[in-house]
Amino acid sequence: MPPPLLQLKDIAVTLGGAPLLDGAELSIAPGERVALVGRNGSGKSTLLRIAAGEAAPDRGTRFQQPTARLAFLAQEPDMSGHATVLDYVLAGLPEHEDGYAARAMMADLGLDPEADPKTLSGGEARRAALTRVLSAEPDILLLDEPTNHLDLIAIEWLESHLMASRSALALVSHDRRLMADLTNATVWVDRGATHRLDRGFSAFEAWRDAKLEEEEAERHKLDRKIVAEEHWMRYGVSARRKRNMRRVGELADMRRDRREARKSVGLATMVAQEAKASGALVIEAEAIGKAYDDTPIVKNFSTRIMRGDRIGVIGANGAGKTTLINLLTGALAPDTGEVRIGTNVTMARMDQKRDALPPTTTLVDALTGGGSDYVSINGERRHVVGYMKDFLFGPEQARTPIEKLSGGERGRLMLARALSLTSNLMVLDEPTNDLDVETLDLLQELLGEYKGTILIVSHDRDFLDRVATSVIVSEGAGVWREYAGGYSDMVAQRGYGLAGPSAAPAPKAEAKPRGGAQKAEPQAKKKLAFHEKRALDLLPQRMEALRSEIDALEQKLADQNFAARAPAAFEAATNRYGALRADLDKAEDEWLALEILREGIEGQG
Repeated sequence: MPPPLLQLKDIAVTLGGAPLLDGAELSIAPGERVALVGRNGSGKSTLLRIAAGEAAPDRGTRFQQPTARLAFLAQEPDMSGHATVLDYVLAGLPEHEDGYAARAMMADLGLDPEADPKTLSGGEARRAALTRVLSAEPDILLLDEPTNHLDLIAIEWLESHLMASRSALALVSHDRRLMADLTNATVWVDRGATHRLDRGFSAFEAWRDAKLEEEEAERHKLDRKIVAEEHWMRYGVSARRKRNMRRVGELADMRRDRREARKSVGLATMVAQEAKASGALVIEAEAIGKAYDDTPIVKNFSTRIMRGDRIGVIGANGAGKTTLINLLTGALAPDTGEVRIGTNVTMARMDQKRDALPPTTTLVDALTGGGSDYVSINGERRHVVGYMKDFLFGPEQARTPIEKLSGGERGRLMLARALSLTSNLMVLDEPTNDLDVETLDLLQELLGEYKGTILIVSHDRDFLDRVATSVIVSEGAGVWREYAGGYSDMVAQRGYGLAGPSAAPAPKAEAKPRGGAQKAEPQAKKKLAFHEKRALDLLPQRMEALRSEIDALEQKLADQNFAARAPAAFEAATNRYGALRADLDKAEDEWLALEILREGIEGQG
């Protein structure tokens, strides 16, 4: 193995009297791409800043090869002191660089080199910061949440660029797909310590779960041993006659170990407040359109959303995702067409900006509406402090104003607020922003169990794959199209992602662990994904409904006098008939593909 380009050993950091990191380590060798994972607040960003040389630990050592060049992308890059975006980008390059690659990258990302950094949006600022670190082509690249504020087109561009890069990489990200595609090693920051897996992030969750199960088994053994020791302490003949101080000390040590073990950070517990079921049809949109200043945002879009559907809405920043959601939910009237909301629909909504409440609002008032210390969840009256604990907030945070919360805490609060509202239609606008991997897992589990209907705007490809039964995608110029399945299913049907055919990442070879080659083994699919099972259940009903409507139209069009009597209605019926036939062909193809997949999986067993 070549020597590491960068190495941290025995790193300790204390914040507010409590240890954040204690004995943490990080090593990055040439060619390594390390995913740095852990709960929000576990110390990932602190460890990355120490690795970048921008923060000093209370204890420990940092080594960087003298000849290795390092570039660091912070969560909140500082652009002050630069008159233009170009000035900011060029300031990060080595002296001998002429900036040609940086200018080309700015053009690729749609950045104006002469723009004032103070006027940039969040997405533009993030793209400028990425240009500064990526165009330098460093030996070591440290990225802290590089996808923040980026849309899917920019995320796919970033992934493609990093795949082609020769830089060693350490990456902190909430985008699981990005980490799974890019990394070949994983460092888990947990309760102040680091644990290394010499495989990429795609193997992390199973490895983490196995480690936690081992820890729980050891804790269970410890509990059983403590019971036996306490029995001896109370009833043993030797104990009644004379205290054996060695065994008393051992029992105290075991109890201390158990207390320390149970200090592990808890997981969020999410329960949605569900209303009575809506009607079978939740939303029906017929040829809706919306334009601003003669620019079409939505053009001639039709869809039918049924109870239990989980619909993802995806597109570039500015494509009109929130506008489409507002049209579908009745918050905004279409310029053309019609939207019909089904019966008994009760909606809860989580806004993307998360600023619907004044910044001075406390956590308690945000969850209860003010004037109370209780929330009602599915008919159960609960004290707000207990409900806060479900979302990893401590009792001491009850009176904390929203403006004092971190991005991840604000995301959890808005989820807690949305889930406390009675609903059978949940509208989530970027719900995954700033959520760590474990909280994302729990959110997905909740949405899978939610009996109502869900509309989700998200740039998280993995999240959409795990949750969505279909996705509505911006095709540009106001055109939106619906695809069955999640994001990967959409890519398979189109042949490319949102960034276009030329930006599709090259197929990724299986990552090899350090210390030797890894034999490639074909990975057979063990079961259908949730959205695949859901589609397999619903497609026959959809096909039958399409056939019924086609039959009715055929009878109508069979009238020889129809065209002469009502030419406009005849044209509309003809167009509708063509669209229905196309929808039926597509549904039949999808159903057949899923049936073949299901039979193949069952044949493995």
